[in-house]
Amino acid sequence: MATVALLGTFDTKGAEYAFLRDRIERLGCAVLTIDAGVRSDPDFRVDFSRADVAAAAGADIGRLESRGDRGVAVSTQAEGAAAIVDRLYRDDRLDGLIGMGGSGGSALVSRAMRQLPVGVPKLLISTMASGDTSAYVDTSDITMMYAVVDIAGINDLSARILTNAAGAISGMARAYESFRSTQSGRPLVGATMYGTTTACVDVARHRLEDAGFEVLVFHATGSGGRAMEALMKQGHIVAALDITTTELMDEIAGGTTSAGPDRLEIAGSLGLPQVVSLGGVDQITFAPASAMPAEFADRLLYQHNASVTLVRSNAEEAAQFGRTLCRKLNAARGSVSVFVPLRGTSEYAVAGGVFHDPEADEALFESIRTGLDPHVDLVEMDTHINDPDFASAMADKLEELCLRTAPGLNLSRGDAV
Repeated sequence: MATVALLGTFDTKGAEYAFLRDRIERLGCAVLTIDAGVRSDPDFRVDFSRADVAAAAGADIGRLESRGDRGVAVSTQAEGAAAIVDRLYRDDRLDGLIGMGGSGGSALVSRAMRQLPVGVPKLLISTMASGDTSAYVDTSDITMMYAVVDIAGINDLSARILTNAAGAISGMARAYESFRSTQSGRPLVGATMYGTTTACVDVARHRLEDAGFEVLVFHATGSGGRAMEALMKQGHIVAALDITTTELMDEIAGGTTSAGPDRLEIAGSLGLPQVVSLGGVDQITFAPASAMPAEFADRLLYQHNASVTLVRSNAEEAAQFGRTLCRKLNAARGSVSVFVPLRGTSEYAVAGGVFHDPEADEALFESIRTGLDPHVDLVEMDTHINDPDFASAMADKLEELCLRTAPGLNLSRGDAV
């Protein structure tokens, strides 16, 4: 039987959580209740009391309650709840996690959810789900359901929404329980892709899959790069095919799809094999042209789609990108190979393309030639990035680096799950 953990502040939303618990149980799942409230106990028995949650964070519930500081209380109970959820997962006692709340409750519940591995079902019913949810979801696979009405009592509308949520988490938990025994066991490679590098990534992906790897492709829009590197830190991804490094250009030039200043450092710090290229480095990404910062108004612009406007990076930005990339890759503890496509770093940067700029490209290439330390392999090819030969060469190199790093790697040929 699948088990769903029910996490939240039962002191303020006890009736709602009791209703949700009953609906999940009626749908055939076991329920573990975790009370992260502070002020009082609910009217029903729980598996982990508010005192248990506080103790898991090294605190005393009585002192926490008497202190009267809501911010400290929420932070402490969030820490304790996360510790309990982590223990339940490690002990193989949960197949899904569900909670609900406004801004405070959503922050508390989502903290515990974010530490669970990708793939473990996570459903958050929230009044905040209709706005910017990045603070709650970040790089995790949390599913957020808009509560529509405030979570304050059971009425016809809230009962329907909570019943639907119970059905969703029950179905996900049962699916998760049944899926765990069917995973392929193939080594996972993380690859980065943009619309203008898709052809390259597709060829490389198929070649690596034929070689026995499973390839996870991440959209290089900021959250994609962060998600890939989070999976590296969790031990899921064993190698990086970092074809599309445009997120670092956005960090340097002020675009909207930066993955943060630490992008392209995690794989190296972990000693993972990396094949890195320059996909999309010709582009700085912004929202629609109407929201374009004034300092870019006189630059070469291209409307990629209705939501995205691209700015062509110039020679100065390209050279700075190259220096930054070299600094990061020179510090890597594992094997690194950098592939340079001399005839264009994206679909738009090839000869005849809207972003074709030989001067900016040469500034980029020269900064890499002069900036990489001798132990970092540099491969220059007289092709554009989407040339199948370029993609195949990168895939073959990554396979070589992986086998050199881990000669006993289990590469089972055949279809991935």
